[in-house]
Amino acid sequence: MTHYKENDMVIYTDNEGNRFDTFVIFDTDRQTGLTHINHLNLMVENTVLELHPQSVNGCTIPMNDTYSFELFRQLKQKFITIDNARQKPTLQVYRDIPTIKLAKAS
Repeated sequence: MTHYKENDMVIYTDNEGNRFDTFVIFDTDRQTGLTHINHLNLMVENTVLELHPQSVNGCTIPMNDTYSFELFRQLKQKFITIDNARQKPTLQVYRDIPTIKLAKAS
């Protein structure tokens, strides 16, 4: 089983045979074997991914400048927030429940 690292450039092939250049957001999950890629925020199996030819020799997404690094950091934080929201649904508290006011008895 191939384990892809964060920032690896990969080629994703969908069910229709279309190929997309994309990159890995999070390392391959060792328990499920799924890899989180940027294309449509998908979690995919390694059978539909292949390492991009430019990434074979160790070249990954250029993170030399601070703008690219910050952009990737914000994108990764966005996906962490989305994943956490799916795992922990928020509870809705109803505070404005109409109640009947009773008169004070003397």
